[in-house]
Amino acid sequence: MIELTKDAGLWTVTINRAHKANSLTYDMLSELADIAEAAQDARALILTGAGKVFSAGMDLEVAKTGLPTSPVWERLSGALAALPGLSIAALNGTVAGGAMGMVLACDLRIAVPTAKAFYPVMKLGIMPQPSDPVRLAALVGPSRAKLILMGGHRATPDEALAWGLFDQQAEPEALMQTARNLAADTLGAAPEHAHAIKALIR
Repeated sequence: MIELTKDAGLWTVTINRAHKANSLTYDMLSELADIAEAAQDARALILTGAGKVFSAGMDLEVAKTGLPTSPVWERLSGALAALPGLSIAALNGTVAGGAMGMVLACDLRIAVPTAKAFYPVMKLGIMPQPSDPVRLAALVGPSRAKLILMGGHRATPDEALAWGLFDQQAEPEALMQTARNLAADTLGAAPEHAHAIKALIR
């Protein structure tokens, strides 16, 4: 359900459970974290989904197994945030719930024009992973982070773009090429050059 392709320093990771809106199980999260931890040599990494939804977040069928509080969520987002190369979330559709964590941890977020973003932790009675509110507030500001996390607001595509939650929009047929274009300069540079620039921004 997690697909990985490698092409000259570019790693493309696809969540492929489209029949379940790419909802995430523990095994899927663990595999994603394994890939992110192994991607230290990748010059760029693109994270995307199959079908018309990036990810609906946690699979609610396994919610009672302890997955909402599992450290695997932080393990995944932490590994993505620590990548020395450029990470891009190519959102083929809406991102919801815990899946927001991996998206927030990426360096760039591009989305199809229909993609929404929401994180219904108040409604579900669960806590977000510790790093998610911090990264969300850094992108959209504290008030809008509270609007999403505490007010249950579903950010529309235009809002997500205007607020800085999404960086660019691309039509579905152009999404992956847009992501590859954004990675092109980093892929063509010396790795130590790209790593140094990213370190300065951090």
